[in-house]
Amino acid sequence: MSQALQDLLDLLDLEQIEENIFRGRSRSAVVPRVFGGQVAAQALVAAGRTVPADRHAHSLHAYFLRMGDPGAPIVYNVERIRDGRSFTTRRAVAVQHGRPIFTLSASFQTYEEGLDHQLPMPASPDPVTLPTSAERLRGYDHLPPDVVERFLEARQAIDLRYVEEPPYGKFGEPREPHSQVWFRTNGKLADDPLLHVVLATYVSDMTLLDSVLLAHGRGGWAVGDVVGASLDHAMWFHRPFRADEWLLYDQESPSAHGGRGLGQARIYTQDGQLAVSVIQEGVVRVPRPD
Repeated sequence: MSQALQDLLDLLDLEQIEENIFRGRSRSAVVPRVFGGQVAAQALVAAGRTVPADRHAHSLHAYFLRMGDPGAPIVYNVERIRDGRSFTTRRAVAVQHGRPIFTLSASFQTYEEGLDHQLPMPASPDPVTLPTSAERLRGYDHLPPDVVERFLEARQAIDLRYVEEPPYGKFGEPREPHSQVWFRTNGKLADDPLLHVVLATYVSDMTLLDSVLLAHGRGGWAVGDVVGASLDHAMWFHRPFRADEWLLYDQESPSAHGGRGLGQARIYTQDGQLAVSVIQEGVVRVPRPD
């Protein structure tokens, strides 16, 4: 396991203060605020630790309320909404400086047999044939060195590979609002199902709004031609998967309007199993001239 992955796992390993109260650390992201995927993943950890081990996360719905302060801890208050025979529901609120910055509702289910079908996996190249993040980013002379280093630092724990050029790599002309990324952790993980779901939740916030930028030929926050932030995030976990094995993140944007952009995606295992569905809306604004 890489040291960066161990550091990420330590970041997601919350301190339990009371029966339903947990505390997590923060750190800066590519932009000077707490990375939304970190807050979502920590909130899911907090909720999951109040649920019996035989019940696995099958969905989450979350709202980003305020920017997180990377210099302060985050307290997660978990409310035990329901414990049914098959399903368990939890609500987690992340608090900093006495104010909520994020809310998450998550549902957990015991395993059961049932109907089974899925959309087929789209075509995509073998991930090992694609450039690594470091190889791509260090080839972009138009990106400031400090931006490149922040990107690389943020992705040290995750091997993330774009199939095509990312928005900040090629911009200026609209492209199809569709993006594919392969990812896996940089090291093996334990066999805890919640851990793999949490890591996928963390990664899911990294690139989902890329397809919005592609549709308008924008490079994104890395080049400063848009400003934005995640607003809400929803995930459905359909089938078991491992976050330390290659996963295809197939993303598209059906709409952008009113300063908001919508991204939707599916995550497939390398053998073609549909593992996760994701939807996110975010603020995507073009900076106004002075």
